[in-house]
Amino acid sequence: MARYRSPTATLLVLLVAVYLLQWALSLVGVSVVAFALSAPLDSEPWTLVTSVYAHSSLGHLAANVVALALLGLAIERVTTPARFHAFFLASGMVAGAAEVVLASLLGQSVAVVGASGAVFALLGYGLTGNALAGALLSRLSTGVRLALLAGLAVAVTVATAAPGVAVVAHFAGFAVGAAAGRVRLLHT
Repeated sequence: MARYRSPTATLLVLLVAVYLLQWALSLVGVSVVAFALSAPLDSEPWTLVTSVYAHSSLGHLAANVVALALLGLAIERVTTPARFHAFFLASGMVAGAAEVVLASLLGQSVAVVGASGAVFALLGYGLTGNALAGALLSRLSTGVRLALLAGLAVAVTVATAAPGVAVVAHFAGFAVGAAAGRVRLLHT
């Protein structure tokens, strides 16, 4: 009989392990920037992955760990561990890339780390991927649905805005999650 392993618990352990690795490497002079995603995206392609799991500070890690625990434990119940991990990583990569690409288009240079884009994707999924939201949203026209979801993404992004926070990644993560939830992408 196979034992169920919580993908949320696995991710929590992975996030802490990567942070401890970052700390150990910092003792020999390796900066968090080694894990960060920056432009051009193809210069260090592995940072698409490492940037999702790395964090800039203990407070940054703690905020993402708490949010992941709250959201992940609920959403993992409707999907498989493999789908959950793939969604978390893919949405985090898309969110980070959106932040870097938009900054580049505006002539700015940024380096992003953190799981918040993926966490915001879980939030978006949780808000739109449930039966109640499905019933309510199905009564609205496509235009009204899109405006409502965009409005929610903006509201959630503005609520978490602060200097140094990757608000584009938050918005992109939420939008990806809301779209995925609307089609119940993770549901088995």
